[in-house]
Amino acid sequence: METLLLSRRGLLVSFALGATFGRRGAAQTARSLDASEVDSFLAIGGDGAVTIYTSKVDVGTGISTAICQMAAEELGIPMARFTVIQGDTALTPDHGGTGGSSGVPRGGVHIRQAAATARVALLGLAAERLNLPAAELSIVDGEVRPGGITVASLIGGKRLALRIDPKAPLKKPAEYTVVGKPFLRPDVPAKCTGRQIYIQDFAVPGMLHGRVVRPPGMRAKLLSVDESSIRGIPDVQVVRIESFLGVVAKDEWAAIRAARELKAHWSDWRELPGSEGLDRFVREGEIGRDETIVNRGDSSSGMAAAAKRLSATYYWPFQSHASLGPSCAVADVRGEGTTTVWTSSQGPHSLRTFLGKMFGIPAEKMRVIFIQGAGSYGRNGNDDAAADALLLSRAVKRPVRVQWMREDEHGWDPKGPAQLLEVKAGLDTEGRIAAWETEMWIPGGPPGPPALVGPEAAGIPQGRGQSAGQMTLNADPPYRTEHVRVAAHTLKDTPLRLSNLRAPGKIGNVFAVESFTDELAAAAGMDALEFRLRGLSDPRALAVLQKATEMIGWQKRPSPNRESAETGVSSGRGVAYVHYKQAENHVAIAMEVTVERAGGKIVVRRVTCAHDGGLVVNPDGLRNQVEGNIMQTLSRTLHEEVKFDRSHVTSVDWTGYPILTFSEAPAVEVALIDRPELPPLGGGEAASAPVAAALGNAVFDATGVRLRRVPFAVERVRAEV
Repeated sequence: METLLLSRRGLLVSFALGATFGRRGAAQTARSLDASEVDSFLAIGGDGAVTIYTSKVDVGTGISTAICQMAAEELGIPMARFTVIQGDTALTPDHGGTGGSSGVPRGGVHIRQAAATARVALLGLAAERLNLPAAELSIVDGEVRPGGITVASLIGGKRLALRIDPKAPLKKPAEYTVVGKPFLRPDVPAKCTGRQIYIQDFAVPGMLHGRVVRPPGMRAKLLSVDESSIRGIPDVQVVRIESFLGVVAKDEWAAIRAARELKAHWSDWRELPGSEGLDRFVREGEIGRDETIVNRGDSSSGMAAAAKRLSATYYWPFQSHASLGPSCAVADVRGEGTTTVWTSSQGPHSLRTFLGKMFGIPAEKMRVIFIQGAGSYGRNGNDDAAADALLLSRAVKRPVRVQWMREDEHGWDPKGPAQLLEVKAGLDTEGRIAAWETEMWIPGGPPGPPALVGPEAAGIPQGRGQSAGQMTLNADPPYRTEHVRVAAHTLKDTPLRLSNLRAPGKIGNVFAVESFTDELAAAAGMDALEFRLRGLSDPRALAVLQKATEMIGWQKRPSPNRESAETGVSSGRGVAYVHYKQAENHVAIAMEVTVERAGGKIVVRRVTCAHDGGLVVNPDGLRNQVEGNIMQTLSRTLHEEVKFDRSHVTSVDWTGYPILTFSEAPAVEVALIDRPELPPLGGGEAASAPVAAALGNAVFDATGVRLRRVPFAVERVRAEV
């Protein structure tokens, strides 16, 4: 056994300019990485094959297929000839990471415009060769018609040397032969047969296996280490950098054993508030910033004049990404001053910038390469695992693979934010919304990404951001009212690291807004659907609500369902709607449930969803995304809550942090409303936002009991019902 005791300063790397990357994927190429140039995104080979280069990585959403369709449509080249290189900082231009449902509306649209620019240039080259007007030519199946010249013969293997023309004409929707078609994803067969290489499977020659020993308290300090405690495990190196403690071994099981058996003495740290009663902690916490988000009309006077006034408080807990495969990364810090990191980070370019700044590595000396991992839908532990691997590789001067364990992932990944919302509204004499007020308390702190746990323990300076995305959107009702006020109280600090977990903020806001809308409908004695339709004028909003409820077989009546409210197993239906971010997708969810009153078990029977995201690029891929949104959010609503005591997260396995099981999965029907004349919007988040409210509304319809706190766990439902 060998022990490496390093100082923080010893980890900052010094480089000589002019060095080049070495083996194992570290060599830079001369290709353009300028995001304004066509050649940065598209390369047409001598055989007519097309390679797309993008920083928008596919974390299982199928955006690679959709992006290929958009490019294939504009170029007139068959889909079978396309391949995608994604998230390689040496090969792909940086046009943003994956997040916020931006893969298609930003990444895909950008590449589509590059393809349209290329098509115009290719037709110009063909026109010169054929002595025909370019306006009379088209590209079909990779061939210029009329004329029969192949695209490969025009440009294959050469650079176009063009800047992307934002005015290059796009094909008209009536001409589409690829966009709008359900092309199947080429990655699925390998994933279904165990042949897909995930980051957890990835290895490089000479690689060692590393594990990090975490403290019993989240910010505890390492006081001492007893290396003799693992003397019986051969070929293990212990790495200590201030309070960062890791082990490295040739054999992975040896690394696992060493991490478990290594005796270390830590300081006592107990400064967390604990998850019990966390809603009170959030409500009473020190405020760092107050902000008025919406202020239309005069909500105070509107409320005072209302014929009926209601109020309610809703709570959304901290939640984990709970990726089925714990985070993993491989890092190779080379002696000649170059670093390569293989990761499933959703933002390889931003990760390179972050790690480079942290470790003093110039961008030209670091390459970050994306390899698919478990689903994340925001920042899980991937970036942390990459930093852990870099720390260990730098210490032992060998490539190191760090595989987080389940307790690492649940215990140490950054969390989706907790939210508390107090909602008030008044109804006029006709049962319409006269005034609305929302006050929200949300966790906060400095802007930017969270500090990575490994470097923080190692004492390496870094930003300690607590950004979790656009958390204040969709906190006002989409329904007609003259007087609306939304105020956000951002806490000065938060007990756990934050992450932009799928639809951050919006999911809790819509839960509150759409649940409270149902409360208003019940107070007005109106059918919940009729109440909503009466307050809307946008035809797209009306269309999704009508379609989703038509699919579920909605019968007009007020809630709760008087026929089943007193039976042992009560049944109910619910509906919810969102105009996502008040600017993007229109989504309506309808749901049928049963509730076992004695046991408190909620069974979701059917879910119907109508989704309007503008142009549908790939209906099969989008439908999969919508279904995934629904299933994940049912899990988050029924089961998921991070638990912690005064020192650390305690919900570190599937017993403490349960998720939806196969037997709980309901029948799901999705109607996609295609609007080819409109820009495409992302499908990765919007459908998740109304799910919790639709479920809560269905439970209220079944039982007459309003659940305002997530998760709807069996013991909580039993107590309420």
